[in-house]
Amino acid sequence: MFEDISRVLLITDMDGTFLPASKIPSRANLEAVERLQKAGGRFSIATGRSLQASQQYFDLLTVNAPIIMCNGGMVYDINEKIQYYDVYLPEKARCFTDTILRNNSNVGCEVLLLDGVFVPQMTPMEEQHCKICKVDPILCDVSSIPQNWYKVLFALEEDKMDGLIGFVESRGFEGVDFVRSAPFYYEMLPLDISKGSALKEMKKACGMDEYTVIAVGDYNNDIEMLKAADIGICPSNATEETKAAADIVLDISCEEDAIAKVVDLIFSKFDK
Repeated sequence: MFEDISRVLLITDMDGTFLPASKIPSRANLEAVERLQKAGGRFSIATGRSLQASQQYFDLLTVNAPIIMCNGGMVYDINEKIQYYDVYLPEKARCFTDTILRNNSNVGCEVLLLDGVFVPQMTPMEEQHCKICKVDPILCDVSSIPQNWYKVLFALEEDKMDGLIGFVESRGFEGVDFVRSAPFYYEMLPLDISKGSALKEMKKACGMDEYTVIAVGDYNNDIEMLKAADIGICPSNATEETKAAADIVLDISCEEDAIAKVVDLIFSKFDK
């Protein structure tokens, strides 16, 4: 499995894994990624963020493999500007979104497209999310949002999230999936897509079937990716469900340079 470092791919979630709460990548993590790449390894990210929301990090961080965006809705090569894989929500997701918002006026909402983040219902929680991601939201009605939705994100205070999830489950929306991607965020995704399914598509499209893949993530939207990888790893701040899916649970959190420790683990395999 660890015979040729040029056939090793490290792919990590961003928020809560590569990024600490400050959203500023640590020097140790950045230097570790650079060390891996200089040795010939490949590095990428798999995130629920849109391309626009991730762009701020590519001045600090070099990826030398395609990235997974929108929780598995897109595989994109930021260096070659190639979209390898896209899955969009069905058109009925528009009606589902409208129903959710009309019955939950306290819920913030954003719809992710390739060329923008559209916000049909702004709340303080949603405004905070836009600021964290450094995106310029396009405010408009649900009916005015163009086609080809990658995902819909609903933002709500953690102590109220169970109520939103209960409402969605009671409606039995068919043909889409819902996943909780953070304590404050609940997402509508195309049916049967995940970071894990996108990882499989990326390997096929990019000739990486023989690569050893190490995936790192902290939340429930990372579980399928950890299972799809050769080795799934999570930091100590991961949810219990994510820890149960991982092969390795680190004894340090995202606040303590977890990715640097993963890189050390990779190199230790080649030092034997």
